Amino acid sequence: MRHELERSIGLTRATAMVVGIIIGASIFVQPSAVTAQVHSAKAALLVWIAAGLLTLVGSLVIAELASAFPRTGGVYVFLSESYGPAVGFLWGWAMFWTMHSGIVAVIAMVFGRYLGTFINVGPGGEQIFAIGAIALLSWVNYRGVRYGGALQVGLTIIKVVALVLIVIIAVYVGARHGTSVIAADSVADVAPTVREFVLALIAGLFAFGGWHMVSYAADETIDPTRTIPRSLVIGTLTVTALYVGVNAAYFRVLPLESVATSTRVAADFADAAIGGSGREIMAALVILSTLGAMNGVILAGPRVYLAMANDGLLFSWVGAVHPVYRTPHRAIALQGVWSSVLVATGTYRALFTRVVYTEWIFFGLLAFALVVLRRRADYAPRVRIWGYPILPAIFIVSTAAIVINQIIHEPLSSAIGLGLVVAGLPVYYVWARRNPLTTRSASL
Repeated sequence: MRHELERSIGLTRATAMVVGIIIGASIFVQPSAVTAQVHSAKAALLVWIAAGLLTLVGSLVIAELASAFPRTGGVYVFLSESYGPAVGFLWGWAMFWTMHSGIVAVIAMVFGRYLGTFINVGPGGEQIFAIGAIALLSWVNYRGVRYGGALQVGLTIIKVVALVLIVIIAVYVGARHGTSVIAADSVADVAPTVREFVLALIAGLFAFGGWHMVSYAADETIDPTRTIPRSLVIGTLTVTALYVGVNAAYFRVLPLESVATSTRVAADFADAAIGGSGREIMAALVILSTLGAMNGVILAGPRVYLAMANDGLLFSWVGAVHPVYRTPHRAIALQGVWSSVLVATGTYRALFTRVVYTEWIFFGLLAFALVVLRRRADYAPRVRIWGYPILPAIFIVSTAAIVINQIIHEPLSSAIGLGLVVAGLPVYYVWARRNPLTTRSASL
């Protein structure tokens, strides 16, 4: 007997997935990378607005595809439908071995590191607590999507409130001391070169990662053709507003040079605005933020492996649904084990940093998929992207710029990363021969 997934993700939980996954630890460190490129508070804020708008375009692409193919697996399904199962398989291959499991490992290690602010973790303690967090959140999501979704909503609310408080504190401190780096900017300061702006934009975009993951759980989403597109738009706009507000808060309290050179800009902000306890307050916020992001990522990923197993591209046992909890329990466990292995062995950083840029190749393919699919008579999305074909074209150019920039600056590392992804092709073709259902890949 085949058991079905539980459909319990409404608009609130879907939006919490978008917001909670995007807001991880990056907003507490990435502003320095952005500001260091443009050397101006106003220009930096323009970069964050541009990064948010580009992410919104990507979200609109996913929104259209999700309304056309509201099935478990999200991006994997969209790529398979557009280009054939081999491309979809490469996405799932890269996800499991490096991209998605690597994200879980990276966030878990950030959690373990900041937990050391309050607990003397000792040698190897960061890894132990990181693995413990992966195990705990995997167990919550193993027990049911309603529990994982409820936890996601709770942690996301805490994060959003905390970021709003940062803005309020900055307004109060700035009014009391009359400080504002933004107001001090001259016209000349707000004119970075095109190259500087693009490099800053790339740095900013990496703080928006994960916006697409809500599409993975379509079969557990109530009215997915409406809920997923709406959650993507609401979530992306919410995060953009928060990011711009938080960066404005940093500039209102800290000197421009401090923001540009800091390795812990959020902690520096708290020290300046609140005093000696700022470091602990920001550490607590980062801990909560990483837990929220990690929970969302752990919830989303196994749905792709479930879809792949159902399509005959993974072992069939991976596609099992728990008879009581109605979750892809084996896929969740498998993801948790591999992410923990990456943490324990320390290989997550080398693998993840080499492969993560290839995600943007797939994002570009998703935007071009709209061109491919709109030529098909049977393509009938409930939602269509605004500004077609201009907005998808802008997004495709942006993804190409990110990939080319990575290749130029780190050619060897980029080649290794791309090689790790492409290495999935031989595996796919061997698997396809053993499983006739996948032979429709001939269209590739």
